[in-house]
Amino acid sequence: MTQKRKMSYVTLQDDHSIDEKFEKAVQSVKKEFGKSHPFFIGGEEVYSSADEFQVKSPVDTRIIIGSFQKATREHVRKAIEIAQGAFGAWADTDYTERVRIFRKVASLLEERIFSLAAILAYEAGKRSNEGIGEVSETIAFIHYYCDLLESNHGYSTPMGQGAPSERCVSVMRPYGVWAVISPFNAPIVLGNNMAGGALMTGNTVILKPTSEGPLASLALYKIYREAGVPANVVHYITASGDTIGDEITANPNIAGIAFTGSKAVGLALYRNFVQKQAWPKPFVSETGSKNPCIVAEDADLDKAALGVARSAFGYTGQKCSATSRVYVHESVEGQFVQKLVEKTREMKVGNPADKSVVVGPLINRRALDNFVKYVEMAKAAGGKVETGGQTITAGDFQFGYFAEPTVITGIPHAHQLFIDELFVPLVVVSKYSDLAEALTRANKTEYGLTAGIFTRDTKKIDAFFKDIQFGVCYANRSGGATTGAWPGAQPFVGWKGSGCTGKGAGGPYYLLTFLREQAQTLVEG
Repeated sequence: MTQKRKMSYVTLQDDHSIDEKFEKAVQSVKKEFGKSHPFFIGGEEVYSSADEFQVKSPVDTRIIIGSFQKATREHVRKAIEIAQGAFGAWADTDYTERVRIFRKVASLLEERIFSLAAILAYEAGKRSNEGIGEVSETIAFIHYYCDLLESNHGYSTPMGQGAPSERCVSVMRPYGVWAVISPFNAPIVLGNNMAGGALMTGNTVILKPTSEGPLASLALYKIYREAGVPANVVHYITASGDTIGDEITANPNIAGIAFTGSKAVGLALYRNFVQKQAWPKPFVSETGSKNPCIVAEDADLDKAALGVARSAFGYTGQKCSATSRVYVHESVEGQFVQKLVEKTREMKVGNPADKSVVVGPLINRRALDNFVKYVEMAKAAGGKVETGGQTITAGDFQFGYFAEPTVITGIPHAHQLFIDELFVPLVVVSKYSDLAEALTRANKTEYGLTAGIFTRDTKKIDAFFKDIQFGVCYANRSGGATTGAWPGAQPFVGWKGSGCTGKGAGGPYYLLTFLREQAQTLVEG
């Protein structure tokens, strides 16, 4: 077994030229912006007659990231047909060879970590440490999954005898062709979790990125190919959501769908898939959340404020794990809010390629308009904007989608802003009188991804872990109240409306979602 690596932005700090390398990568990547990019079916470049769409940088819409093709349903169908034809040979490829290929994928990601982070800065609006962290996490995921495949011998397990002379084995087998739909906010790490998880377990893949993040996904696809994933095994398609959705939910050769995105889109896709297929097929999803943090009366308020600020406003609140609602004990609410406001005001907003910036842009105009709408909703409900609440349009900011990190108090705890996932840099704070009340409010949601608590009382921590209805739970985490899961440490699993498998990425059971069990019995003699 290969020793696990734990490379991250923190460990890279030992490299004192990190800023220089990132800046050099930014200048190199920017020279490639504005080009027209094909999609890939069976390794062949395809330029569609259907039309192109442009991707503009959320940092500065005068920067054209590139033009990408709009695939037709016929293109998608052809990719599925080729992937289905390739499935048998890829499934029969020994797991040690697939592990070898994905170790190479990890190596190539490591070589290109700065150029990939530069793409993420301008296409997704991620700070350098967030982009480097995303690629680092992807590398860690790959090594962790490869280690699992090796330690489980490709998931072939000798079993006991059902009867004398029987030799029984449990073998996990791949399903077939998977459609993978990746999000804008983590196109490399979440895209690889789904596509890489399916590929390394012997499935073939149609990779369809969000229309707001195709360049980073294209870079991931090219790395797969360069590392040795065969051309007919993985395909890269850029298309409208309706085009891809209509085909993959109805095509009988689609064996499974993996999706990361909004709950509304994920549920619609899931329902269509169930209705249109001849039999039940696997659907792997991560569909956002409304993540709570509880701050007890005995909490270290400095740590709590720092943890909430980092989780609420890291990547401009555009994480499915972002802290979006906080329940503070009534005896310390004023002190906590004051400290949270101080931490929030220290966060510089601007171009994420600037190392001094903490909060970058929102992904598009719709997100910025939503931010404005949510602030007005809070004011209309009698809420108080403790800090932030404004968009930023001065100077070059007018060409991007920038908003101030915002803390709001004073709205009813049953208000829509405490219920709906927002995906903007806005956190709402409410007070409570006892822990049972806080847990009830925290659990009163359709979602169940991440949650946090700050307290010095071990009994309260035990009660939190026992009663909170979320998949990823943290106590006293100043590095991120509800964010920061790492492969092999914190499986990233959503409960309720946040996911449908109950098995988290980065955990020991995730690869099994792409496999089905076959019991093999040989009668000897």
